[in-house]
Amino acid sequence: MSDEQLAYRATTEEACAWLAERTGSPWSLARMIEAGITPYVWLDYDASRPEMFGDANGGYAAPIFFEGDTTRLAQGSADVLITMTKDVHQLVVKLEAPGLRRALHELRFLRKDVEKLARPVVAAKPVPAAESKVGINADQVLAAFGAMVRIDLAAALAAGEGIFGDEGARIKGSARKGKSKTMWHPVTLALGLNDMYRVPLPRLSKAFQSHDVLYDWARDWELSLSLLRN
Repeated sequence: MSDEQLAYRATTEEACAWLAERTGSPWSLARMIEAGITPYVWLDYDASRPEMFGDANGGYAAPIFFEGDTTRLAQGSADVLITMTKDVHQLVVKLEAPGLRRALHELRFLRKDVEKLARPVVAAKPVPAAESKVGINADQVLAAFGAMVRIDLAAALAAGEGIFGDEGARIKGSARKGKSKTMWHPVTLALGLNDMYRVPLPRLSKAFQSHDVLYDWARDWELSLSLLRN
């Protein structure tokens, strides 16, 4: 495959083989997901869900980004379970239980996403965020980001420190009523996790898409990413 271009929508086997040749190390579905890539499956038009398909009467490629769904894949599930995805207009859709099931061989990965995994990791410089009186608490921080870092994030939060020095991601003045009342700016925190602890940006982006508590911050996160790319 070294002399062939990767397919626009590559299978798991094609993506892993391509990455192995270019990075010199073995890749698996679990490793790709851990690195933050988004899998897709093709959904044929379903007349029982017309709102998902809009004018795409032939179907569309639906992303699998919800943490529960991707974790299941990374842990070696026998099939694909989709409980949340995006419709053809890129709006988040929560599917009624039990969700949609597809075979593992139906997974596809976008060429541009696979190519990003072969590039060296470059730490991004955090973008200063405007001071805010609204944030998320320690339990919410741990639920969204705790599994992404090797440091004891719970201990760092319990200490009430800014984590990245000075105020860091801590909402100014939020700890005056006690460390347990400390609030954190999720966008600033995520940028710091990328800069100092090399958490991949795609994985952080997935957190803003898959955790309800971060939905209100998703637009700010995308704006910060656009500023980083300029």
